[in-house]
Amino acid sequence: MTTTRAMATQTKEGEHRISSALLQKKVRVTVVGCGGTGSAIAAGLPHLHQAMLAWGHPYGLQVTLVDGDRISRSNCVRQPFSESEIGLYKATVLATRINLFWGLAWKGSPTFLDEGWREETDILIGCVDSRKARRAIANTRSYSESYYWLDLGNNADTGQFVLGQPENRKNQKTARRLLTVAELFPEIINAKLDKKDKLPSCSAVEALERQEPFVNQILANHSLAMLARLFHYGRLSYQGGFVNLATGRVVSLSVA
Repeated sequence: MTTTRAMATQTKEGEHRISSALLQKKVRVTVVGCGGTGSAIAAGLPHLHQAMLAWGHPYGLQVTLVDGDRISRSNCVRQPFSESEIGLYKATVLATRINLFWGLAWKGSPTFLDEGWREETDILIGCVDSRKARRAIANTRSYSESYYWLDLGNNADTGQFVLGQPENRKNQKTARRLLTVAELFPEIINAKLDKKDKLPSCSAVEALERQEPFVNQILANHSLAMLARLFHYGRLSYQGGFVNLATGRVVSLSVA
């Protein structure tokens, strides 16, 4: 990236530095889940793509949206879908919409990701609402060969976004590897705990009463802003954060 500040100085204590490989190639991004949070991430990624190109990145992003869920009437309440799209696949609708507006050729994959998923990716963004789904992501070949796993999740009025680096051959030479959300908080991939969570999914109409309407967008924007800093400056002093809409507080998760 010729105009970015990404390669300015050496890594400092408490700071993560991006792999130089991601500054020289088309960055493949896979978004798993196209509900409330995933659709917000998908809508923001073209802006990140354009910003990267303006900063001098040679290729920007190539994105794949993955979700086997179809649009239902209840999805039209909190998610960016219309009644005319009911019955269509979320991933296909979002990808088509983005491609038509931005002139891109991003991909929508109308399937549920499982442990057999093998598509190569550089950044795996998980926007799922269960521990079982997170565990499935962490067991895919895509995860084991990616540079980053960005996990987003929320409850009624709180949520988290955590960027980590899977322990693999691509990250073995990283001076300061970012621990993944599963390493920092192992319970987040413990599927046995899913039964204890009785909050509705992001696609439920009742979520308007039991979830703050903009929690998904707030988490998505914080995550996208973090990725933008990573590609612009080439480094981060934090790898995520915790958002509480009831108190209006955002607490960052500093790089160890």
